[in-house]
Amino acid sequence: MATPDPREVVTTKALTVWTAACIVYIVAILGRTSFGVASVDAIDRFQVDASRIAVFTSVQVGVYALSQIPMGLLIDRFGPRRMLVAGALIMAIGQIMLGFTTNYWVAIAARVLIGMGDATAFLSVMRILPYWFPLKKTPVFTQLTASFGQIGQFLSAVPFLWLLNTSGWTVAFVTLGAIGILVSLAAFVAVADAPEDSTPVKAEEKARSGEGRVSLGQALKTVLTSAICWQAFFIHGVSMLYVNVFALLWGMPLMTLGMGIPETTAGLVLLANTIAAVIAGPIMGIISARAGNKRTNVVFIATLINTASWVVFFLSPDARGLIAIVVLNIIMAFATPAANFGFDQIREKLPNGVVATGTGFGNMGGFLAAMIAAQLVGFLLDFSSNGQSYEWTDFRFAWLAVFAVWFVYMIGLITTFVTIKRKAAQEKAKKIVIVDEAEPQPHDDDK
Repeated sequence: MATPDPREVVTTKALTVWTAACIVYIVAILGRTSFGVASVDAIDRFQVDASRIAVFTSVQVGVYALSQIPMGLLIDRFGPRRMLVAGALIMAIGQIMLGFTTNYWVAIAARVLIGMGDATAFLSVMRILPYWFPLKKTPVFTQLTASFGQIGQFLSAVPFLWLLNTSGWTVAFVTLGAIGILVSLAAFVAVADAPEDSTPVKAEEKARSGEGRVSLGQALKTVLTSAICWQAFFIHGVSMLYVNVFALLWGMPLMTLGMGIPETTAGLVLLANTIAAVIAGPIMGIISARAGNKRTNVVFIATLINTASWVVFFLSPDARGLIAIVVLNIIMAFATPAANFGFDQIREKLPNGVVATGTGFGNMGGFLAAMIAAQLVGFLLDFSSNGQSYEWTDFRFAWLAVFAVWFVYMIGLITTFVTIKRKAAQEKAKKIVIVDEAEPQPHDDDK
């Protein structure tokens, strides 16, 4: 009996490869969010204010975002397996450096390495999906990937926070480095770029589908001139902005300093967000698969609900309570997976040879937005508090920066939405004209 093409069915081997890649992604999320739960400790360890502590996240997120296109090009060229292994090792080195240093600038350099290593994980998994899974199932596996990645946030909010509080900064971050080394070995053993026993694709079919090698210039031109990629960039921005700013840096200070919630309870709030995200991801994957070209409509609804929830949360002049922040985190968790809808569009409409590069460009959106917003929140917190401890009123004022960045991204999303709709209408009109011209015209004798 002939072996079925893995691209037509979900095989055990495909699930094994995907699971191994997801483990690397989970550890990447753990490394990415670990500093968020340690941000209050970091203020004391490095003796810095809000503006300078925000630099840690701005640098890491900025490096992560700016690495997306280069990493996408490297993944398209060298394959996801090699990049997963390299990325996990780079992150491990950064975590170990961060664990041992008390120097602010050495710690910044460590965050640079963590951002670079982190940049390989999600893109590599996205590159694996179209080679191992049927195209119609990839939206669900995209969301499952994002959902499982949230386990990393759980690990940072619960066991890592416990280790930080009981064993101290050095042990906690060096442990993260050791875990990174272990998962790099797992990726080396278990991940494969593409099925070996799949039906070979003819050369002309590869060229037509874009599976062959694409030059650097051609890949960049395809991505940077694609309205689909720009739409993915803005979709990711409006959807990921709030959770990135909250989970990567300012969520823990907001809850502990601004709302007076104990640190352990604040960790449980992050856990609630993680559980909700794991549940929401597959649901949004099914919605994405069914929505097709109408995915952007779902994004508009999700981001407006998310933003309205944050506005209502900060409307109160008095600090909100525990129930309010839990409800907000659940709403945020269900709205955030819409960020991946743009990647589904890229995977379906762009040649395979530039999928990782295009996905990388789209993935920049939310992290560039978070980098800008997180730093602005730090500046506004220092301005509002005037050197005093941060309180609820300071966070209310500082969060205006987040809303401003969201508004700019919404303008970009609306612009690309209109552009794509107009282009689709023009192409439809051209097809109608071609069909009309192709129909035989009656001769005079037939009249």
